[in-house]
Amino acid sequence: MTKIGTTLSSVGKKALLCGSGELGKEVAIELQRYGIEVVALDKYANAPAMQIAHRSYVFSMLDGQKLREVIETEKPDYIIPEIEAIATSTLVELENEGFNVIPTAKAAYLTMNREGIRRLAAEELKISTSPYRFASNSDEFEKAVEEIGIPCVVKPIMSSSGHGQSVIKTKADIEKAWQIAQEGGRAGAGRVIVEAFVKFDYEITLLTVRHSVGTAFLQPIGHYQVDGDYRESWQPQPMDSVALEQAQEIAKKVTDALGGYGIFGVELFIRGNEVLFSEVSPRPHDTGMVTMISQDLSQFALHVRAILGLPVPSVRFYRPSASKAIVVEGDSDKIVFENLEQVLAEPDVQIRFFGKPEVVGHRRMGVLLASAETLEEARTKVNRAYDKLVVNILPR
Repeated sequence: MTKIGTTLSSVGKKALLCGSGELGKEVAIELQRYGIEVVALDKYANAPAMQIAHRSYVFSMLDGQKLREVIETEKPDYIIPEIEAIATSTLVELENEGFNVIPTAKAAYLTMNREGIRRLAAEELKISTSPYRFASNSDEFEKAVEEIGIPCVVKPIMSSSGHGQSVIKTKADIEKAWQIAQEGGRAGAGRVIVEAFVKFDYEITLLTVRHSVGTAFLQPIGHYQVDGDYRESWQPQPMDSVALEQAQEIAKKVTDALGGYGIFGVELFIRGNEVLFSEVSPRPHDTGMVTMISQDLSQFALHVRAILGLPVPSVRFYRPSASKAIVVEGDSDKIVFENLEQVLAEPDVQIRFFGKPEVVGHRRMGVLLASAETLEEARTKVNRAYDKLVVNILPR
């Protein structure tokens, strides 16, 4: 039975966020709705979730010794990974010592590493995926590309948001793809996965909630990416009922194998009625930000509800909705968003600014949300709002 005592008291509950970006910020908000004390960790100061947490620490979570030190000091009831770049072996040790890792340390360990989750899905669970090979050095890499064939996709086994990802279209791209993967890995240079280039009709994120009384599936989310990084998403993605049923079966099989309670972002390729597994995140998904306007309980609210051991008897979907990331390019710690009166002039349009302290290169700094009677109207509306937004990048 779930019990929550007075916040900041000896009977209160405490959650520790490993990662304090825009997704972690929304999770922190939902935790605080239940009176949970929130401690936020990230590698840079003033990260979004830190701005609303009770306390925060700044360090690289790949530093297992420091991570252990903070966790042993804080003694959280819930350790909630919100990014991939974590010393997951330390989380496994801490879980074995009695700490509660969400959804499980195994899930965090396997999904941080593309090799771990791909081998689980394809080799243990016998789920259909694209053909793949792994490589640890340039010679193995060239052999993997030869075996998979061109075109193919190259990714570091540990990265997110498209970092280090590229497509090999000709032999001339091979050396460059290797360098991109080595520079873009979350834990530095290292092993990569080479995947066959799959011709699919569309790809989806199937948000799957494992909670105290079962598993719930949200409406499938379609999305558009640039170099593996989310730019737009919409819900629901139209799907044939046969493909949807198959997608749910795959999502349940994978999430059951990972275990624990919480929301999982299961990424799938759809080709006709055939469904191929791609990846899974044991946490809220960036494409799932659309749920902040599309339904009564967002992915963040559902994640927290499940974490606390509470049931999810139903999720009320409102109507077709879309999201569009606000990506800023430049080098500044002073970004001003303007013309907001026009951006929000239409009904059923919302905006969220993440509060990230600076941008170097390009960075997702906010998201626009819109809903409408049809999917086409929702997507058109969110793009119309985006076109009205003025971003003024001031010098440092």
